[in-house]
Amino acid sequence: MANLAKVRGQNKFLETYLRGTGRTMSAAQAQANYGIQRMAARVYDLRAAGLNVTTIRRPGTTATYRISSRDMTGSRAKVFA
Repeated sequence: MANLAKVRGQNKFLETYLRGTGRTMSAAQAQANYGIQRMAARVYDLRAAGLNVTTIRRPGTTATYRISSRDMTGSRAKVFA
């Protein structure tokens, strides 16, 4: 079972780093640079929390993810505080 505090910290980091900044991150970048080994699971958590996560798929590459500045309800408030 995953360490819950670690998962929450990763979700908080991803929200802060990606939300509304125009930055993107792939699973390989997340693992190599930040130690996040299950990026798809974190994306699932972010979507379940109501964030608008966009998946960008380009031929011959892995998926990259971006988070819009507003969540599903139109709010800009932090979800993972």
